[in-house]
Amino acid sequence: MITRRDAVAEQADQPETQAGLPGHGVKVLAREIEVVLRDGAAVRLRPLRSDDEDRLLAFYLGLSPDSIFYRFFATLNETALRRWLRSVFETPAERGIGVVAVIGDPPRIVGHALYQRLTSDRAEVAFAVADDFQGRGLGTLMLGWLAEVASRQGIRQFEAVVLPENRRMLDLFREAGFPIEVHAAPGELRVVFPTELTEEALMRFEQREQIAARAALLPFLQPRGVAVIGASRQRGTIGGELFHNLLEFGFCGPVYPVNPNTSVVQSVVSYPTIEDVPGPVDLAVIAVPAEHVVEVARQCAQKGVRAIVVISAGFAEAGEAGRQRQEELLGVCRASGMRLIGPNCMGIANTDPSIRLNATFGPSPPTPGRVGFMTQSGALGLAIIEYANLLGIGLSTFVSVGNKADISGNDLLNYWEDDPATDVILLYLESFGNPRKFSRIARRVGRKKPIVAVKSGRSPAGMRGTSSHTGAMLAASDTTIDALFRQAGVIRTDTLEEMFDVAALLASQPLPRGPRVGIVTNGGGPGILCADAAEAEGLQVPVLSATTQERLRAFLPQQASVQNPVDLIASATAEHYRLAVEAVASDPNIDALIVIFVPPLAVQAEEVARAVLDAARAAQDRKPILTVFMSARGVPELLRATDLTLPSYSFPESAARALSQAVRYAEWRSIPLEAPSRPAGIDRDGALALTAEVLARGGGWLRPEEVQRLLTCYGIPLVEQRVVSHANAAGDAAQELGGEVALKAIAPGLVHKTDVGGVTLGLRGREAVIEEAIRMAHRLAEAGYQVEGYVVQKLAPPGVEVIVGAIEDPSFGPVVACGAGGVLAELLGDVSIRLAPLTARDAATMLRELRLFPLLAGYRGGPASDVPALEQVLLRTSALATDLPHAVELDLNPVRVYEHGILVLDARIRMEPIEPPSLLARR
Repeated sequence: MITRRDAVAEQADQPETQAGLPGHGVKVLAREIEVVLRDGAAVRLRPLRSDDEDRLLAFYLGLSPDSIFYRFFATLNETALRRWLRSVFETPAERGIGVVAVIGDPPRIVGHALYQRLTSDRAEVAFAVADDFQGRGLGTLMLGWLAEVASRQGIRQFEAVVLPENRRMLDLFREAGFPIEVHAAPGELRVVFPTELTEEALMRFEQREQIAARAALLPFLQPRGVAVIGASRQRGTIGGELFHNLLEFGFCGPVYPVNPNTSVVQSVVSYPTIEDVPGPVDLAVIAVPAEHVVEVARQCAQKGVRAIVVISAGFAEAGEAGRQRQEELLGVCRASGMRLIGPNCMGIANTDPSIRLNATFGPSPPTPGRVGFMTQSGALGLAIIEYANLLGIGLSTFVSVGNKADISGNDLLNYWEDDPATDVILLYLESFGNPRKFSRIARRVGRKKPIVAVKSGRSPAGMRGTSSHTGAMLAASDTTIDALFRQAGVIRTDTLEEMFDVAALLASQPLPRGPRVGIVTNGGGPGILCADAAEAEGLQVPVLSATTQERLRAFLPQQASVQNPVDLIASATAEHYRLAVEAVASDPNIDALIVIFVPPLAVQAEEVARAVLDAARAAQDRKPILTVFMSARGVPELLRATDLTLPSYSFPESAARALSQAVRYAEWRSIPLEAPSRPAGIDRDGALALTAEVLARGGGWLRPEEVQRLLTCYGIPLVEQRVVSHANAAGDAAQELGGEVALKAIAPGLVHKTDVGGVTLGLRGREAVIEEAIRMAHRLAEAGYQVEGYVVQKLAPPGVEVIVGAIEDPSFGPVVACGAGGVLAELLGDVSIRLAPLTARDAATMLRELRLFPLLAGYRGGPASDVPALEQVLLRTSALATDLPHAVELDLNPVRVYEHGILVLDARIRMEPIEPPSLLARR
């Protein structure tokens, strides 16, 4: 495919200068991103560079005659191609953009796409993909790259000319998710579609990413053959234990030891290099010194290995030399299409009986089960498997990702989403490579399977550079990560122990339908502790129905309590437990049960465990049942029956916490998905124009009149005000506004005006304002600030004060916050945050999370504030933060809320010339 202009130029034997783009001038518009193809291979998309001419010629000369004809509508020789390429490289950035897909070292171009402007807002687009890369999704990814860049350049529509028989190109446009129109013309089809990446298009890219991630992980977790490079004859070494574990666990394919120093490893014939292995190898596990790993990886690439797990340490975690070694290793993998787990990891495992892969060096193999586990910490990995085995929590798959040079938690979430062997996903995270991408994937996966995560590292260092109230409040803790997990439905636990407590429940029991818990115990004290813990965690301990109480009275002694908690007293038998659990489980006011057993002298824990299991089996309405066996001998093995497993805990508080996490997750999952809300009446183009003006002078805090312009673009009501340059003009403005006014100073570097006397309220009359403006200038001069002007505002009536703000987090993107406002905003610390863009439900929930909310709702008979208007401010702030990533800090403080309507009394916005991340890269 090619534009008509290209075809005419080639036929006329004249250079065409309106297609493509040289490397100069594109840095701001486009950048390199790494993308994964449908089959799991990774390639790099980047702008065309001035040194690409020979590589691009080789690419086109390597295309088949059919591919050349579909691209150029003609058969071109090398001379014609050189002439056309010269025109591509001479095209200025404002006329057209080119992108290439590159693999290998030295780099090989495997795809080329470009667009050229037709008018100020229309452009033609054309593609070519290497024959061996066609059908793998590369064209769609290049289209997404071009569309995003074109949209930033003000191009609103793409057009393409396609030969009628080129069905594959038509499918490319349709599958990309753009709303296309196809028009017939003599001998050709014209395709027209918008450049804006719609939500549907982005969802299509996301679906392709999921398919690609699964394809990338198949050779790791379902390999046909495995080689251990560095396999050792000696047990007790990493290479020795790795090889032994693969054999001992019974891997269902061939396992090849690779060791140049011996011909036999643990009774198995060994090979000096991976290239000497006679059979195909999908997975190579590498345990050699770090300085040899890159060369071994090159040998794996020559062999055709599809996946490598690098156990060896001494890479990015070990300083600059290690980081460079890791980059070199990743380059080898990218050049060959191999994928990498690690380095500096402890291995992987898949307990599927048709696979039986244990490529770890730990002493205990994982117990088969239905929990997928990923850890960033190799040191924790060994302990995690042992602890899971101790608790009876079986793993479907285990992956230690180490330094995450390639395969990450996001890839694993995509794999586990449709893995029939995995019901629950556990993550131990030390860092996020791409948190916004994690959020989108987790939100989707969490609708099918619960995700439980421990995130270590709660440092606020990332926010230290902020100077707004919003930035200061978000710097106080890792609330941004909490917000990410909350929105994505991820169950966050503080410790690994709590993670496994939750996993034990989710892996064995149905989700609770509500927060109402019934407690059955043979000891009053543990029952009260359990009830207190449950209510502290947001659960309810309701009184049982009269029918259930009568049923319990029928077999329990007089001293027993039958309301809730149900205290069977110490003399309770196993039969009492069975009948009580059956009765409470059938109560319509109960959503889940916690059964507590404190061992008396007469009754054995095993008898009670058997009775509780029998009651659970007999229950017609399955509800989650948790047990607490407060016994020095631990949990009875009976609770892990083959047909039914009941989670058990050492203390009642642990059971209550685990249940509360499951209840919150079930509630999140029951809420229908909601698209982000975009209020009407937003002037995004006006806001972008203002942003361009501010960035042209280098960014910084917006001037008061610019703040007013920007808020007006987003329909955020600022109190009536005048911006003036001197004291007399301030007096005139006060007279024009009438009534009482507020006077605020404008001075370079002045952030918190109230702290240095830069705000005076309740002024009336021209002379009073002039006199105060002069005094204010003197006060600020003594404090080191030079007053350049004043803001005179009409004094607003009293109301409930809140703060609404946003920051552009370098990792998480735009974050929106609200809380108790005014000068005490940071002191009170009453804040709720979400990642933008917000849904209408997000805005409503944020306000209701605040301790301040009763004031807004009408505290002690007071008038209710206009909460819907405040929700609108949140949504409009979210839209502003999403549209304008250069707005790195925004404070609306205070926002005064009335019975009807709201007013922003003060606003500050800072813009910086940052490079916002690509939508495709984020996803």
